[in-house]
Amino acid sequence: MTKHDWHPADIIAALHKRGTSMAKLSRQAGLASSTLANVLTRPWPKGEWLIAAALDRHPSDIWPGRYRNCRDTRLPRNQLHR
Repeated sequence: MTKHDWHPADIIAALHKRGTSMAKLSRQAGLASSTLANVLTRPWPKGEWLIAAALDRHPSDIWPGRYRNCRDTRLPRNQLHR
C-alpha cells in the first residue's frame, strides 16, 4: 500500500482539533499569518516541521511523498523545546 500525503483540509482540521491554526503557528514562529499556508501547496521543510511538531508527528507522516528517502526522524533542535 502506498502512503499518500494528507489532504490540506485534514491538516487544517488536525490543527484545529489541537486548538491551533495555520495563522497562529505562523505568528508564533515570527512569520506573517499567511506564510505557513505555503506548505499546503509546495515543499517547505521549516513549515513542515512547524506543523508536524504541533501535531506531535514527523513531517514524513503527513507528507510521505516529500520524505520518501528521509531517514532522519529527529526533530530539529529548535523544535525540541516547545
